[in-house]
Amino acid sequence: MIERSDENLELSLLLDAIFRKYHYDFRGYAEASMKRRVASALVHFHCDTVSRLQEKVLHEPQAFAELLRFLTVQVSDLFRDPSYFRSLRERVVPYLRTYPSLKVWVAGCATGEEAYSMAILLEEEGLLERTQIYATDINPDSLRIAEEGVYDIQRFARFSESYLQAGGKQSLSNHYTAGYSSAVLDRRLRKAILFSDHSLATDTAFAEVELVSCRNVLIYFDRTLQDRAVGVLRDSLCRKGFLGLGSRETLRFSAHAAGFSDFAHEDRIYQRL
Repeated sequence: MIERSDENLELSLLLDAIFRKYHYDFRGYAEASMKRRVASALVHFHCDTVSRLQEKVLHEPQAFAELLRFLTVQVSDLFRDPSYFRSLRERVVPYLRTYPSLKVWVAGCATGEEAYSMAILLEEEGLLERTQIYATDINPDSLRIAEEGVYDIQRFARFSESYLQAGGKQSLSNHYTAGYSSAVLDRRLRKAILFSDHSLATDTAFAEVELVSCRNVLIYFDRTLQDRAVGVLRDSLCRKGFLGLGSRETLRFSAHAAGFSDFAHEDRIYQRL
């Protein structure tokens, strides 16, 4: 039987090897979450130890591409947590209207649902034509799916319900074309979004934006990496810019908490001071 200390060492060596060979840094991710993900990967790759998984990943680049599916969050929903988007629409948009042009960053966009939700909201509020949305993630496969903007049609009944709860002003069907088993989001939405690679673990701020939406990302980081990530998000925001986090995330214990005020506490929306 492998001792727990050996398991921890093997996990540490795997993450260090990934960083050194592929330059993806998972070393600051929450340990419990990472262990669950790696355990699932072991089953998929038919490896009985993390060491054997490490050997496979080091010598087979395609195996690492597969492993990324387990180490990253890939799927979200359109208008996930509808009250968050309602708060953006009702409380943040009036501030955004005062800018002649807008830049919005969706960090950790996974397969793109959050970015398209943002685009739909901004279009209905008459702001999309003067907005550039940056949507970033570390998983190239997820980014390819996001750029295509094609999703399983069976998901749209749930998406439509969330859209209406989020204050949608039309019908969600106005924003996509259905065909057979898939739905394709409108070109005007995809045209407003630039999908690109960015890691909150290793990269720095790349633009000054009025709104950052980074939801359900920080919960997978340890405290040190959380502070680094929030620092990157803060440095990307203009003065009085807005930061949106996930429903289980908070700035309360962050090293950067003093740089923000609670704007919509119940929906985890903060404003940079």
